[in-house]
Amino acid sequence: MNLVIVHIDLVGSTKMSLSLPIERLTTIIRSFAQQMSLIVSMYGGYVLKYIGDAVLAFFVVEDDLNFDKDEDKRNFYRDKDNFNVLQYTNAINCACTMIKIIKEGINPILNQYDYPELKVRIGMDVGEIAVVQYGLDVEEYKEIVLKKPHIDLIGYTISIAVKMTSLAKPNNIVIGQKLFDKIDTKHKNSFMQVINNKDIWNYTSESTGGLYNIYATTMD
Repeated sequence: MNLVIVHIDLVGSTKMSLSLPIERLTTIIRSFAQQMSLIVSMYGGYVLKYIGDAVLAFFVVEDDLNFDKDEDKRNFYRDKDNFNVLQYTNAINCACTMIKIIKEGINPILNQYDYPELKVRIGMDVGEIAVVQYGLDVEEYKEIVLKKPHIDLIGYTISIAVKMTSLAKPNNIVIGQKLFDKIDTKHKNSFMQVINNKDIWNYTSESTGGLYNIYATTMD
């Protein structure tokens, strides 16, 4: 499947774990994960998993939508190209909303209760992802047996998105070249190319063989 991968990492959680009681730390991380999950869902995405103090989410995207069979979509989006762009900018807008909610919604509340302010780093890219089933999760309740497939996602794009997250400044977003190429000019103008350094970034581009280009926002 073609997916936009979004990796949201909480900044400074290790420092918080050294200075806060465990009850406060767990309250912060749980609240952070819940709020980020709500925003992902609001924009039509899905949370894949929680990794400590990070959230890994994804958006399904389609490049070959058939608008001839869907009059409502055809009338609303006008043409396929516009819809494709909107799919990717929607994921970018989701990430921007996450940062805005943390800065303007969550942090003022935390300040009232003497909690430290939160900041996040976000890494994003788009690519082909494999959906893999690892056996079945079996749950039994009285005489009822429920079997649910244990599903996970694997792919190069996930590794890239997680890695580029560490290169983002607090409350900023880093995206890969593939995603950058898909978004509209307005959103492209909010990103600047990051100078590639093999010592900290060694992912290569499939098309050029050189270092894979990444771009970062310049938010405060």
